Amino acid sequence: MVRIIQSSTPGNERGKLSKAIVITIREFMRQKAPDQSTKDMVAFVTLALKEISRGIDQSVAAWEKRGYWVKADKYRLEWQWTGEMSKKLQHAFSKEDWETIASNFLEIMEKFSNIKVSDKHRMGKPWENAYKNYAELVKQ
Repeated sequence: MVRIIQSSTPGNERGKLSKAIVITIREFMRQKAPDQSTKDMVAFVTLALKEISRGIDQSVAAWEKRGYWVKADKYRLEWQWTGEMSKKLQHAFSKEDWETIASNFLEIMEKFSNIKVSDKHRMGKPWENAYKNYAELVKQ
């Protein structure tokens, strides 16, 4: 019998997505005018925040099993903003309100101020083609 080791945990995914969000927002702020790439960026950040929000309950499940309710609640409160911000971005994105999106991005960058990502990162452009996935999810 082979033991299966799960290498991807919600915490690892949250770390990767957080770094990708920082990279995406940096690139968004460098743009002079909205284009298709801008839509991909906003869609990516919206979907990434939604994914982080979904992973919170998985992260605290082990603590709740052991009865660490206060620790679990504190963690939920710490990351609750991701779901709320995802909804705000989605609302502003549907109106193509770029000023609101930019101010929301600044708020997100404040939350992720402790995340350091080099300009020479190897993540590429994580936002590429995100608008297609976003459009499919919005239709549902």
